Amino acid sequence: MNTTRMNTVRMVMLAMMVAIGVVISPILRIEGMCPTAHLINVVCSVLLGPWYSLLCATLIGVIRMIFMAIPPLALTGAVFGAFLSGVLYQVSGGKIIMAVVGEVVGTGIIGSIISYPVMTFLWGKEGLALFYYTPMFVSATIVGGMTGYIFLKALSKAGLLAKFQMNLGAKVYDKKHVRGTQTN
Repeated sequence: MNTTRMNTVRMVMLAMMVAIGVVISPILRIEGMCPTAHLINVVCSVLLGPWYSLLCATLIGVIRMIFMAIPPLALTGAVFGAFLSGVLYQVSGGKIIMAVVGEVVGTGIIGSIISYPVMTFLWGKEGLALFYYTPMFVSATIVGGMTGYIFLKALSKAGLLAKFQMNLGAKVYDKKHVRGTQTN
């Protein structure tokens, strides 16, 4: 596949992930918890990598903030986990569970702590403690991350994950599902 076509396919996949993320984000959402965002982060990290996942989470967050009046938690509750999810997936040699761990640590811990000063000083919310959002963020990342894990494992078992990654120009770690084709 030539570079222009592959870039187009990546952009289409990114646009679809953003659209899905925006549309499903109100499902099971309460302030501080949006498990569907973490599902999207994990799937995007595995299919496209950390930079695309970061871009996807940022775009979803900005769109949600503008059109759905969601507070800055839409960003602080997604971007750190999205990036770390992709990084840990790659560093681990393609272990899907590490993408979930990256999401839980990145959003559940780092994102929740960063949400405190953002919501307190920039948004003007009073009475918050440093770890106020941590239980909600960790819970949401576990639910969304494990849903993404189950989905990606099903794709892998069917041999589709490797095909999707190959067509998107991503590194393919599951070589047993790629027959007669060259992988990165």
